[in-house]
Amino acid sequence: MTTKNTVDADALREQVRIKYGEVAQSPGNEFHFHTGRPLALKLGYSEADLSGLSEQAIESFAGVGNPFSLRSPSPGEKIVDAGSGAGFDCFIAANTVGNDGWVIGVDMTDDMLVKAKSSASQMQLGNVEFRKGLLEKLPVEDEWADTVISNGVINLCADKSQVLAEIYRVTKPGGYLQFADIANAKPVPQAALDDIDLWTA
Repeated sequence: MTTKNTVDADALREQVRIKYGEVAQSPGNEFHFHTGRPLALKLGYSEADLSGLSEQAIESFAGVGNPFSLRSPSPGEKIVDAGSGAGFDCFIAANTVGNDGWVIGVDMTDDMLVKAKSSASQMQLGNVEFRKGLLEKLPVEDEWADTVISNGVINLCADKSQVLAEIYRVTKPGGYLQFADIANAKPVPQAALDDIDLWTA
């Protein structure tokens, strides 16, 4: 069976903005996915990882795994978080790479960016910044990153080939891609691919 992705990318982005805007503004609400500190601990982040973070920096976390379980970044590294949300993984990376490193979080959701910037200021992290943008067109220069991380966001993009091409573009030769995401090993029916609500379910 051959299937073709026909979902409207702009409509999908709007659905994602609405849903994750709510996660940023009202993290205590009930969602169909887990969030916050309990989720982080369940996914293998340690209490030590969380100890230096404010509760505001943790409460809107909605990842699907722990990209740092693959490898811990080294001091001085430059990191890009593709789909950084409220900044949780950026803050962990910033503490790991230290003052000689730098972290850029990229997200398209205004509410998440506002929260991420507020948390970074609150924690006085001077080695992390947040930029508005799409994963299909990362606002990062060529070959800037030693490591690109992503946590549960590539699956929300309609054009995954373009996302991976952008990640390749911004990563230095010999650099790393460390991501956690949702994957399906079985063919997806065309009707499901066309149902925008299932993309964010």
